[in-house]
Amino acid sequence: MTQLKWKLLFILAIVVVALAYVVPSVFPNLPGWWRALGILPTEKIHLGLDLQGGMHLVLEVQTQKAVENRIGRTVQELRDAMKKAGIRYVELDRVKEIQISVRILNKENIEAFDKMLDKEFPWLRLVSKSHEGEGIIVRLDLPEQKVKYIEEMASRQAMETIRNRIDQFGVSEPDIRRQEEKRILVQLPGIKNPQRAINLIGQTALLEFKLVDEEHDLHEALKGEIPPDDEILYEISEDKITRRTKKTPFLVKKRTYLTGEYLTDARVEIDSQFNEPYVTIVFDKKGARLFERITEANVKKRLAIVLDGHIYSAPVIQEKISGGNARITGNFTDEEARDLAIVLRAGALPAPVKILEERTVGPSLGRDSIEKGLFSMWVGGIFVVLFIAIYYKGAGIIADIALCLNIILIAAGLAFFQATLTLPGIAGIILTIGMAVDANVIIFERVREEVRIGKTPRAAVDAGYAKATLTILDANVTTLIAALVLFQFGTGPIKGFAVTLSIGILASLFTAILVTRLIFDYLIFHQRIGRLSI
Repeated sequence: MTQLKWKLLFILAIVVVALAYVVPSVFPNLPGWWRALGILPTEKIHLGLDLQGGMHLVLEVQTQKAVENRIGRTVQELRDAMKKAGIRYVELDRVKEIQISVRILNKENIEAFDKMLDKEFPWLRLVSKSHEGEGIIVRLDLPEQKVKYIEEMASRQAMETIRNRIDQFGVSEPDIRRQEEKRILVQLPGIKNPQRAINLIGQTALLEFKLVDEEHDLHEALKGEIPPDDEILYEISEDKITRRTKKTPFLVKKRTYLTGEYLTDARVEIDSQFNEPYVTIVFDKKGARLFERITEANVKKRLAIVLDGHIYSAPVIQEKISGGNARITGNFTDEEARDLAIVLRAGALPAPVKILEERTVGPSLGRDSIEKGLFSMWVGGIFVVLFIAIYYKGAGIIADIALCLNIILIAAGLAFFQATLTLPGIAGIILTIGMAVDANVIIFERVREEVRIGKTPRAAVDAGYAKATLTILDANVTTLIAALVLFQFGTGPIKGFAVTLSIGILASLFTAILVTRLIFDYLIFHQRIGRLSI
């Protein structure tokens, strides 16, 4: 009897917790006291893209660009280190995109370069060293392990950056996950402006501060005579009235003095004079010091604010700017300014992303799908409940109670794990209903056999459950293994099916073996029934 009480308390605890997790999905407008307690669940079941419409994207991270960017930064670091060490060189540049070529003359500079390389750049790999007269040409690159690490981190960072942008964009219940090494699956249910979301996700948002070169002639540079340390970038603006795009060229230094990695905040504000939005950016302590140093050393020069290779503005530095605040102007609309602030706050993508697949599912299709899916689940469930109650009589009603509890446990499991319910997931629930009934059928048939040979209700139930439990475990565990394999290696709809199937199998084992047995034990020990209705 004591064991029976403990079983009852355990099952009641599971049921109460399950109901608590189901409540937010059934009653979206939770009372204030529910949220105020802080310990009660508030997450509802997330509906997938196929149930409420939205956008489906498959992105590929161009990880090779991350490696090239790392090589580019290393070139600048080498240049600074050689200048600091007083090493004179003839040539220092990137070749073949992922190699660095250094040409050095005289023996003293060569020896100093080797020492500096060993001390400050031990992770660079020596590709070749060829002598040319009194000098040498050294080729350097990154080892394969370093390249793989950079690519892996670029892919992971890209996913987190995209997640941060989408969270700030305000999409509810997004599904963002990696597919293979370089691909990212993005599903945005219920989104109303797909193109804006694509622009927000795909923008690299690499913010750089560069000096405008006002010493050399821009017109000569446009003809092809670009100084070796310079490049031509364009400021692109659109006339709000004529909607014509204007490209203004600037000759800027290649060197990046400050990047967006030091940003801590980006906000949209309104210019009181012109009533136009602009973006205010705030640097951390290190970024503020760098910005102050740059502006102090370059008063009366133009500082270009560059985002993804395009100049947004190039104001003249009138005085030293301290405090770590700056502004980006660019004739923005309110929406453009908000989106720019979002991508700057979320950080730059470590490498560009390419859209491999894009699908938009209309909300009407989503509603149609969910109505048909739920209708099929209810019809299938009602037929099963009626059949089992008619065929197995009283025992069938016990199985129906367990079946209802089984559905509640599945819903609670989806809410607890914050899994996404998809249309294939509903199919998994329907399959689970059939499997749960199948477990009860095996048990009831065993109990019937024991009753036929004249055993008492208690002995028949004990023998029936003892003989059937191992068979049920074998069948369900093998199915669970298959479901876990589908979850691990499947994608999209297959994963949604595997989630509900896995949770359903565990729930059906619990209800078929523990719950129905507890009800039979209660009827036998407390109600002292003399005959089983089976």
